[in-house]
Amino acid sequence: MLLSLALVLLVGLTLGKIFSTLHLPSLLGMLIAGMILGPYVLNLIAPELIDISGDLRQVALVIILLRAGLTLNISALRRIGLPAVLLCFVPAIFEIGAIIIAAPVLLKIPIIDAALMGAVLAAVSPAVIVPRMIKIKTEGYGTKKSIPELIMAGAAVDDIFVIILFTALLSTYSGESLSIMTAIQVPMSILSGVGIGIICGYSLVKLFKRIHMQDSIKVIILIGIAFLLISIEHYFAEYISFSGLLAVMIIGIVILKDYSVLAIRLSTKFSKIWLGAEILLFVLVGIAVNINYLTFAGFSAITVILVALFARGLGVFVSLLSTPLTIREKLFCILSYMPKATVQAAIGSIPLSLGLQSGELILTMAVLSIIITAPLGALGIDKTYRKLL
Repeated sequence: MLLSLALVLLVGLTLGKIFSTLHLPSLLGMLIAGMILGPYVLNLIAPELIDISGDLRQVALVIILLRAGLTLNISALRRIGLPAVLLCFVPAIFEIGAIIIAAPVLLKIPIIDAALMGAVLAAVSPAVIVPRMIKIKTEGYGTKKSIPELIMAGAAVDDIFVIILFTALLSTYSGESLSIMTAIQVPMSILSGVGIGIICGYSLVKLFKRIHMQDSIKVIILIGIAFLLISIEHYFAEYISFSGLLAVMIIGIVILKDYSVLAIRLSTKFSKIWLGAEILLFVLVGIAVNINYLTFAGFSAITVILVALFARGLGVFVSLLSTPLTIREKLFCILSYMPKATVQAAIGSIPLSLGLQSGELILTMAVLSIIITAPLGALGIDKTYRKLL
């Protein structure tokens, strides 16, 4: 497995650097590195590493969400108000609705399968979006209207909303009906995640103020608490709906609010850790992409994805109608809400593994959405923020 890790890091870093030199998103090079190294092309990655790749992707997500929380000014989001809340679910609803309408016509699948496909495709990728928003904020673009904070927060909650919806739709295939408890899972997950994140955040602030320790030790404690929260989410999933990833980001927000000097120092530490975690994350996403399924994708499949993206953009625009953002700034928000990657790689194969009739098609669409939207979204953000913000 050590050889596989060496290949992941070195080939991912090399291709990422080549793409960056060509003024293309480095993540595209990392994704391609994963596809080449993975089981569907050269098959150079040890099965043991593939088996734990989901956990390793979670580790990378934890790092970027902690870093996001440590830079996310919640007071700025409060000033934005309702539009910040709408961005958490309206674009996803628009996109899923468009797929429910378009997929049965173009792909000839049942409406319930189209809804499940919509839930797989609708989640945006914080791993693509958040590092770019942090960079944009650091450079001072869009900060007067808190645009980077707005997009970071919206993208994180968007994922939670869509994943819970996906789980609820899967229950219909196992013979379970959509109950009232299923309907309240989304707000329960968000509220419990926020509540536990606040408690952990304030507790850690008190600990760090009372006991002197190196910042490196604080980073280890934060990562350890984050892993614990995500483990609790999985172990107690049957009893309580709780978002560990949201709690992780809230911890960072609380530290920034109550101990801003420390938050700035810790953010710098996490930005250095992210250099390696980013390579690991996107190469492993590439490894999970089965390019053989792309042979099933035709013009109809691409059309459905483009229709869904248009609907998502419309949802972003509607969410921002009451804001003072200019048309150019709204266009930037639409571009920023395009990239898909981590969630699609994580859940795209579940319908197929459960033997659903449309499982192979749903996985194909998940792969296609990563290949189309991750590079286009990243490129759109990187090339336009200086002009649009």
